[in-house]
Amino acid sequence: MNIITDFDWVGVVAYFPNLAVGLLYTLLVSVVGLLIGFVLGAVFGLARLSRFRVIRVIAVIYIEVLRGTPLLVQAMWIFFALPLIIQYTLPSLAAGIIVIGLNSGAYIAEIVRGAVQSVDKGQMEAGRSLGMSHHITMLKVIWPQAFKRMIPPLGNQFIVSIKDTSLLSVILVPEVLFQARTVASTYYNAVEIYTAAAVFYLAITLTLSAVLRYTEKRLELRS
Repeated sequence: MNIITDFDWVGVVAYFPNLAVGLLYTLLVSVVGLLIGFVLGAVFGLARLSRFRVIRVIAVIYIEVLRGTPLLVQAMWIFFALPLIIQYTLPSLAAGIIVIGLNSGAYIAEIVRGAVQSVDKGQMEAGRSLGMSHHITMLKVIWPQAFKRMIPPLGNQFIVSIKDTSLLSVILVPEVLFQARTVASTYYNAVEIYTAAAVFYLAITLTLSAVLRYTEKRLELRS
């Protein structure tokens, strides 16, 4: 196939609605999953810094298990194995959101822990010397400084997680790659449809990168 002369642009346009539906599902899974992941990451990241050993151990187990196993295995376990244990089959969309949330949460937890630890210890001592409790000092003094330092690595993690949503096609989440595979297997236009799918993912990640750079600059200006 000549990639220039034989490329079926008309075919790509004809199946654009299929990919657009997939794009909506990709965004839905990414946004909801990453919101869950950020909450889990903040909780378990701070739990790793807890004074209580039991809490630290629970956080370490969560982080190491989720970071030490492939996302594809996690997806298949939650969608195919978990129903055998709980006697309830999760909808593929819900399973996909849970997978992205749990997986990204483990990586974000390490980002949170590193950012909090990077703040000078004197900041905590200064807050406590002003009469603030440990929690208030953490919330009003440590967290705002740590959050600014989290933005670049959080941006990288968000982009990785968005690309990882393509793996959810194996559990039938109708995201971009799932739609592309369906069209390609029906009309045998693999070059055109998979190229279009790649462009869709690229558009999402480039847009997110631009938003994160803008946010980072705004925070720098304010500080």
